[in-house]
Amino acid sequence: YLESFHDEEQEIIRDLPTTRPAFIPKPLPALVGLSLVNRDLIEFAQLQRPSDIATIDMDATLIPTNIETAKYCYKAKDGQIRRAFQPLNCWWSEHGLMLYTEFRDGNVNAGFEQLRVFKEALEHLPAGVKSVRLRSDSAGYQHNLLKYCEKSLNHRFGRIEFAVSCSRSVSFRQAVAEVPNSEWHRLYYLENGELKPSVKEWAEVCFVPDESCKSKNSPLYRYLATREPSRNPIISGLEQTELPLEGDSDYWNCGQYRLFGIVTNITDWEGGDVINWLHERCGYSEQAHSVIKNDLAGGQMPSRLFGANAAWWWLSVIAHNLQAIMKQHVLPEELRSKRLKAIRFSLINIPARIVSHARYLIMQLSSKQHMADLIMEMRRRIASLVPCPSG
Repeated sequence: YLESFHDEEQEIIRDLPTTRPAFIPKPLPALVGLSLVNRDLIEFAQLQRPSDIATIDMDATLIPTNIETAKYCYKAKDGQIRRAFQPLNCWWSEHGLMLYTEFRDGNVNAGFEQLRVFKEALEHLPAGVKSVRLRSDSAGYQHNLLKYCEKSLNHRFGRIEFAVSCSRSVSFRQAVAEVPNSEWHRLYYLENGELKPSVKEWAEVCFVPDESCKSKNSPLYRYLATREPSRNPIISGLEQTELPLEGDSDYWNCGQYRLFGIVTNITDWEGGDVINWLHERCGYSEQAHSVIKNDLAGGQMPSRLFGANAAWWWLSVIAHNLQAIMKQHVLPEELRSKRLKAIRFSLINIPARIVSHARYLIMQLSSKQHMADLIMEMRRRIASLVPCPSG
């Protein structure tokens, strides 16, 4: 059909990409305003407890919904594909706060435009942060993102250290198979201040991906592999391809071991330390997702409109950061590790009578003196917090 078009139209068609990229709507001004509110809240937390390093954990979470305008996601329940939203979140580990988020449809790949989201998250870091580190699962295995971190392309923070789970391609598995057994080391983890051995082993892997071979100026990374004994038994006389796979198709089963891959640009750490540092990402950011979706109703979408649901998610993120700051700097020690439900029963739902008399606002509590002392101590801590500069 190209012969029937004019020359200009032919040039346009030839320049079209072979695959249609996913569509990301332009952020609404209201959503940008909510992100700025959250940035001010992050700056307030930085003033209370300054940190010169920011470890950012990038991870996406699914929000199942029955809204007809929502898109289908990759997960199914009871054999039925579910509709969902899938926001991509950037978690600041040192402060335990959600630095930035982008609300997305459920059919948008978690690895889509992670570099752009990461750049926007870096802009929300307050003053005083001198260095940045990145942790992510295999969705963050994007070579443009890794190159951006390694080549010091960010003018404010320079080189960004990272540890990302890499894909277990055929070439990577072949490189792992060439590692002799003598070079596999036991992986230890820290529990209650004591190092304990795990069933996993780790090794350095000599591997260069195809993306790094396209140019002599391409950066070279450090690849690590971990393996753990497989739950599937080895059946003699049966071909390996006929062995059943693990329940989770994300794992590669080689009959004897389950294999995981990690890519990093951290060269002055031992491989086991890099792996344990990456594993610290698991648990905290996922727990924050659970708090936002369940405790703060961020997982209950209020509208069929995408923009309204995105605003609702941003409000839930801001509410999470606010209650996290309160737990870190205001609440007593015994309540800092509690979920919002426990705080509601032990503090928020305490009965009291509010009396306005003689230009004073008086709160009358029951005869329990310890509760009055607790509230007075919390008010004292709030008054002692460092305020943000005006403007």
